[in-house]
Amino acid sequence: MTVQMVRELGEAAHLAARALALVVPEVKNRALTAMADVLWNGRAAILSANALDLAEARSQHHPPAVLDRLALDERRIEKMAAGVRQVAALSDPVGEITRMWPRPNGLLVGRMRVPLGVIGVIYEARPGVTADAAALCLKSGNAVILKGGREAIRSNRVISSLLADAAMGSGLPKGCVAFIDSVDREAVTHLLQLTGLVDLIIPRGGEELIRAVQRTSTIPILAHDKGLCHTYVDEGADLTMAEEIAFNAKVDRPGVCNAMESLLVHERVASLFLPRIVRRLQEAGVEVRGCPRTRALVQGIASATEVDWDTEYLDLILSVKVVGSFEEAVAHIAAHGSGLAEAIVTADHSRAMRFLREVDAGAVFVNASTRFTDGGEFGMGAEMGISTQKLHARGPVGLTELTCEKFIVFGEGQVRDSTK
Repeated sequence: MTVQMVRELGEAAHLAARALALVVPEVKNRALTAMADVLWNGRAAILSANALDLAEARSQHHPPAVLDRLALDERRIEKMAAGVRQVAALSDPVGEITRMWPRPNGLLVGRMRVPLGVIGVIYEARPGVTADAAALCLKSGNAVILKGGREAIRSNRVISSLLADAAMGSGLPKGCVAFIDSVDREAVTHLLQLTGLVDLIIPRGGEELIRAVQRTSTIPILAHDKGLCHTYVDEGADLTMAEEIAFNAKVDRPGVCNAMESLLVHERVASLFLPRIVRRLQEAGVEVRGCPRTRALVQGIASATEVDWDTEYLDLILSVKVVGSFEEAVAHIAAHGSGLAEAIVTADHSRAMRFLREVDAGAVFVNASTRFTDGGEFGMGAEMGISTQKLHARGPVGLTELTCEKFIVFGEGQVRDSTK
């Protein structure tokens, strides 16, 4: 039964995608506005379902990071709806001609943005992803099949139903927003095998989920991998600025992928900076684990092991390392970073530019918190996730990243001379 259900959703989405690719921006924007309205108007039903999901998650002793991602309140629903409205306000990428150039034979060659087709989104305890994914896919002309995690099944069921009804009621094709209403793990496997019906899979969740999808899928994947983010405090940095950036990057929302997991501090400022930032972090409930040089400067903190440098805590835990040079900091990031986001705090422009060039990540910051790694914060509206791979998109994934380009060619009767 699960096989048949998933395949029927795929077939309906495939048909919907063909129609959706031709829908004009005005109709898509009207649908998105209706979807935003229905999220807010349906908040009582959403919160009721979410309360049941949260109660079950607590009874199963899920960690705080999962509970934080799962929980909804009126503020988060309002933000969810605002994200959908932001997507409606963005320029429509479909049909955009990005470049045109003439050829010696008179042909005019160009590139045009087109939808990908059907996008399958597999995610864990983030009911907000349901709205973000639906809005971004529809605006970029793609149908979407949503497969949320068991933890948020009730919340996702209500949200997806509201969104699908609003979309179809506004003139979008039936099947353009599909939800796999099953907690059966085999449903994911079946979705990952819908080659020819689904064009792209986007998994959002922990490392275990990402690896499982990569092992199983016969469909191309755009992976939102783990976030092992660093902040490097350079010699000569404004230490007051560095303190605010490091504190925000760790404490604001420790359970998200763009939170800082390791703090690197140049040895020339370590004795001034570390006691003050560690004390403030500890007052906020952060467990600090330090290298030997860090522990020599700040008493009473745990020892960081080699495992710590490769751990995405998603919690109020931070590993700290004193480095002897800019080069050592960059080498540490290269060895242990996940490629999501990295930051430097420095007053030296040349080192800032070196950091931007030499550090390999989807987003690289100078004198700002890694917490800004977010499509909304970058002016992209809601985001589908943050890609840590390099093909075909990297960093926050918004509307443009959910399209591809096709070549378009204008001629005046030219034919190719095969003898040349």
